[in-house]
Amino acid sequence: MEQEPSTPPPENSPSNEAAPQEATESVAVSKDARTMALLAHILGIFTSFVVPLIIYLIKKDEDAFIADQSKEALNFHITVIIAYFALIVISIITVGFGALLFPVLGLGVLILGIIAGIKANDGVDYRYPFTIRLIK
Repeated sequence: MEQEPSTPPPENSPSNEAAPQEATESVAVSKDARTMALLAHILGIFTSFVVPLIIYLIKKDEDAFIADQSKEALNFHITVIIAYFALIVISIITVGFGALLFPVLGLGVLILGIIAGIKANDGVDYRYPFTIRLIK
């Protein structure tokens, strides 16, 4: 059976009205907010949780994007500290073989911190993988 090609409905028909747009557009993030979020991620590579904590405490009430991204960086670096302590315990139990994983964890912090900084500078809400979200 062949189907006849359908003709489009007239311009003023109800089926041709503009459908509600999906929420795919991101909220515009200011340049200053993107820069502060970038600093929270990048400086966290060198200072662990200290700079993300300071940025979170100072800027959390000023901008939601800064609060979200500094909180994400803070949670990530707290998770990394927990992982370092776990590696110390594993190194003690395995008589040093667990110490081989320290460079892997350090490289992961470096790579993920750079990726998060780039995403934050683009205004994207970045989420680190394998992060324990202690601060909500």
